[in-house]
Amino acid sequence: MESYSHLPQLRNGQLDFSKIQDAQLIKTKPNRGKGFKAGNSCIAEVVIDKKPTKNLLDPGAFCSCVGKSFLKTCVPNFEDHLLPIDGIKFNSASNPMEKLGIFKTNVIFPHINGNLRITVEFVVIENCSSTHFILGNNYLIMYRIGLHNNKDRYFTIGDNKPQKISFLPFKRQIKVSKVPPVSLELEIFKSERLNEAEISLHLTDSQKNELSAVSYNQKEAFASDKGPLGAIIGHEVDIIFNIEGPYPPLLRRPAYAASPKPREALEIHIKKLLDIGVIRNIGHNEEVEITTPLIVAWNNGKPRMVGDFIALNTYTVPYRYPIRKIQISLTQISQAVYITTMDALKGFHQNVVTPRARQYLRIFVHCEVYEYLRMPFGIKNAPSHFQRMINEIFPEELSEGWLIIYIDDIIFCSETWEEHMYRLSRVVTKIQSVNMKISLKKCHFGFKELKALGNVVSGLSLGIDKNKVAAVFLTPMPQNKKEIQSSLGFAGYYRKHIKDFESIARPLYKLCDKDTVFLMTVDRVKAFESLRQALTTAPLLLILDFKLPFKLYIDASGDGLGAALHQVQIINDKPVEGLICFISRQIKPAEATYGGSQMELLCLVCTLEKLNYFMEGCGFEVITYCTTVKSLLNMKTPNWNMLRWQIAIQEYRGNMTIVHKDGNIHKIADGLSRWTEPNNIDNPAYVPEEASPQIPIEGISVTELNTTFSEEVRNSYTKDRNWSILCQLLTKDCKENSLIHALDEIWRKSYD
Repeated sequence: MESYSHLPQLRNGQLDFSKIQDAQLIKTKPNRGKGFKAGNSCIAEVVIDKKPTKNLLDPGAFCSCVGKSFLKTCVPNFEDHLLPIDGIKFNSASNPMEKLGIFKTNVIFPHINGNLRITVEFVVIENCSSTHFILGNNYLIMYRIGLHNNKDRYFTIGDNKPQKISFLPFKRQIKVSKVPPVSLELEIFKSERLNEAEISLHLTDSQKNELSAVSYNQKEAFASDKGPLGAIIGHEVDIIFNIEGPYPPLLRRPAYAASPKPREALEIHIKKLLDIGVIRNIGHNEEVEITTPLIVAWNNGKPRMVGDFIALNTYTVPYRYPIRKIQISLTQISQAVYITTMDALKGFHQNVVTPRARQYLRIFVHCEVYEYLRMPFGIKNAPSHFQRMINEIFPEELSEGWLIIYIDDIIFCSETWEEHMYRLSRVVTKIQSVNMKISLKKCHFGFKELKALGNVVSGLSLGIDKNKVAAVFLTPMPQNKKEIQSSLGFAGYYRKHIKDFESIARPLYKLCDKDTVFLMTVDRVKAFESLRQALTTAPLLLILDFKLPFKLYIDASGDGLGAALHQVQIINDKPVEGLICFISRQIKPAEATYGGSQMELLCLVCTLEKLNYFMEGCGFEVITYCTTVKSLLNMKTPNWNMLRWQIAIQEYRGNMTIVHKDGNIHKIADGLSRWTEPNNIDNPAYVPEEASPQIPIEGISVTELNTTFSEEVRNSYTKDRNWSILCQLLTKDCKENSLIHALDEIWRKSYD
């Protein structure tokens, strides 16, 4: 009888029982009542987490699963790598099963002609007593694993020249050779797409193969030349105006006139955006109320299309979302051995715009009007929206502290390669789940040191990106205030690398004053050259380790406040004291009247306030030349300012040790206090002028003067040019009794 597997078993609900014959019996028929003994288990020997174990190939299982207790014996720390699972229910023989999460791992099938590897997500079950992994029907179908029950029972994996793998008794010792690529598609992915990324030369061949496999498993997360631009799911961009129509003429602006060269550049750029679905043509019957003109910005000879969204942003309701400071985020890389960075391809363009908001994002180019379907660069709330979206996609990873995200830049690190691959898998899996696309050309995998967010970072140190410094400061001398401000803004980003930053930049800051006429004098030219030199020779900063104590060097002078934060770390088995950051600021006019002791205390209070995210909860030494700081915590009758500052540093009392050092030796912070940074918002030690913290506490101190002191004061009156005349009136023969009676009792006795 011929069999047609692709045809239904029942036709029209009827079966012709006259055409039935016995199927061929391959094995000897068992005795009556002994049929249950004729079966053979489909258990194969596999390697998981570099350990030999058992795997049951079960076509009857809806999904792949493993018991918690058995998994614990194979992978003791599996709970650290569990992925979340949704609300689906699991049952076995009508009995409910308690799910814990998903454990994703590689399963290796040893074979004499070459091992085969598949990647499986096992559902971890709390109340499962199985003593092996169960490979369910889902992955049997995915990898086309066929079970053959011939006389020599075996199974095959894949269609391309499948290897026969027998169901053999489990053996404890399994020698695993290097795992070859799973398929031809993986080789194509490695050669054509993964090669676009930068892969560390320090990685071994085995590590590179594992990196390729993890990337290939989530290859949809990486953009390809032929594939579409990502369209992030569930995070549409909306724009809300603070006015209602009819809209003012400022929002209906015509296209700017353009010469042939920028016009050609605009046309090329518009065509690219049309091809990838970022914009669309406006139909003839569609009403256009708001239009924004475009301009072409040139950078190193390359054109870039920029929308003039100034008017649009003026009428847009602001949407504020905090973005973490870069310098604080980079402290998370401490002790990292492997660092990977990724970048979202055309990040903002992957956010879909709501249909209502599209009417506000229409651009006018020559005689054509186009409409943005994706979020453009330059609109008011774009960075805030993107940062919030990315934080909502990776909440667990960000809270665990190994993932850093600044807008569309993604950085993660680890101390071991296995952990790094697990984290890579988690990141790209979530990226793929929301339909985001990563640019492989901007990916850097597994580096010990690389450039990120304008810095050269490693697990031990933080340095300046010399290429960025050269690009900015190998330019002609600034010709106006805007160019000076631009240079100072760039240099200010690296201020914590540069000692005496304000000493160098002060003449240039004065040049930025509103009432100062722009003139590059000799002093200002020297200042600019010195700043350039300081940036190119700036020291490396240690990546701080919160497990180790800090050393805080402070000093104050009449010019300002200065501090240097240090830490002793073990590098190459030797203790090394290194710099973490410099900080300084100018004093305010109200602070200029303080004495030396008060100024030193003010320096300590301001430094602890600005470095609170470093110092809170950590042990540290405060090193100063002023003995008043050392006795601050024990003062019983402080004045109002000292009382306020004493209260401000109480939270550090248990962790802080104050050490006195001679002023001739204490040079680290001394220079910073004498050459300080301006008290503006760009300074990390910035204190607003109007911010004068008031603490409603009054301190009363009563002191009685001794007799000797009073006598010295009285004698000083007789020697004073003006007061001596009054003394004569009180002591001569004709005394002025009215004056004597007006004196206090202690003085009256001398003249009665």
